[in-house]
Amino acid sequence: MLRDELPNIKTELPGPKAQSIIARRLQAVPEVIGCIYPCVIKRGEGAVFEDVDGNIFLDWVAGVGVLNIGYSNPEIIEAVVKQAQNYFHAMQNIVVHEGYVSLAEKLNKIVPTKEEKRKTIFANSGAEAIENAVKIARSSTKRPNIIVFSGAFHGRTLLAATMTSKKNYYHGLGPLPDGIYRAEFPYLYRAPKGFSQTEAIDYYIGRLKAVFEEASLPQDVAAIVVEPVQGEGGFIPAPMQWVKAVRKICDDNGILLIADEVQTGFGRTGKMFASNYWLEWGCPPDIIAMSKSIAGGLPLAAVTAGASITSKITPGIIGGTFGGNALACAAALKVIEIMERDNIPQKALKNSEKIMAIINEWRKTISSIGDVRGLGCMMGVEFVKKDKSPYPELVSVIINNAVKKGLVIEAAGTYGNVIRILFPLIITDAQLERGLEIFKVSIENAVMTQGE
Repeated sequence: MLRDELPNIKTELPGPKAQSIIARRLQAVPEVIGCIYPCVIKRGEGAVFEDVDGNIFLDWVAGVGVLNIGYSNPEIIEAVVKQAQNYFHAMQNIVVHEGYVSLAEKLNKIVPTKEEKRKTIFANSGAEAIENAVKIARSSTKRPNIIVFSGAFHGRTLLAATMTSKKNYYHGLGPLPDGIYRAEFPYLYRAPKGFSQTEAIDYYIGRLKAVFEEASLPQDVAAIVVEPVQGEGGFIPAPMQWVKAVRKICDDNGILLIADEVQTGFGRTGKMFASNYWLEWGCPPDIIAMSKSIAGGLPLAAVTAGASITSKITPGIIGGTFGGNALACAAALKVIEIMERDNIPQKALKNSEKIMAIINEWRKTISSIGDVRGLGCMMGVEFVKKDKSPYPELVSVIINNAVKKGLVIEAAGTYGNVIRILFPLIITDAQLERGLEIFKVSIENAVMTQGE
């Protein structure tokens, strides 16, 4: 079966069939929607996919965190087919469909918000989830402003892009929405020189409090929005001591804490949600936005919030035609069932511990590996030059080396010098070992090529 295969490259990349389709893409699709990988998928199972030329690739990107449950899970296919035989769609504002209600009930039970009585709404994408979370926060608090962070990525719609740190995502799109203010995220690897971890966290809390003086009074702030692990920013986990301090700032000032779990949710971090760790530390969020792996690859997003918060939403400001589509809800219910039944988050945690130990061993002989970090199987490897400056050139070579051997990996980070580890959580032991072998060889060859 394809799901048990190891990487196997049979042609030059891209192969002849892939070349033809890529050429058609260049004529039909704007070039700004880039694709750097020389392959065209034909079918996928588990953690691998086959391209149109018969090459087998091990996927360590997983649709950028969409395929935690893997490609083509037969149980999910069966659930979607069963639903499709009844109806594809029923708009929730017009007629109730039970899948929408059942999924909301399930999320209300398992999503770890501060308030135990919860309610959930559905949308279609991570950016929509973030937009709705912000609208809910503003509407319920009757406050205008939102605080976000350096390195943040929240989406490409106008509001979500404004909340995103990297300017390339909204260059030339002004005027931008007002009321979005930015604090410095606790990037401990690049904290001020000489600071201990405690000193660094105190410093970053101080930078957050400075926003109240420099940009918005706390009584005008509706919400602080945090990625439990920054994605595009470089797979940087928010330190728990810092999260706890942010929770206190929110509580002291009537501010809602929103966790952007679009990428961290559904088993990725070793628990169903990264906010489960926050809950253990006594600092759960008020609102959680989620998407990506919620429905195994079908478009779906959700926002879960305390019932006292949702009760204050102005009628008419949330909703949409396709949010909570029947097929996507059927898939999501099955995704959660499988993850709980098969203890997928625990497998992620076990694999992450193994990978962290192995790559930290590599660091002893490969000086370009500056930092290895993450939470569960959302890990980043940061590559640096001798002076600790970012090394994106090396990362580009590593990615190119790896794909030629059948391993698909992707860069992240403000400077493009981090490689993300984001494989489907159902990866086999043999695939994980082979992937690590290819990764190491790709790094070693890149280091030799770059003369480091």
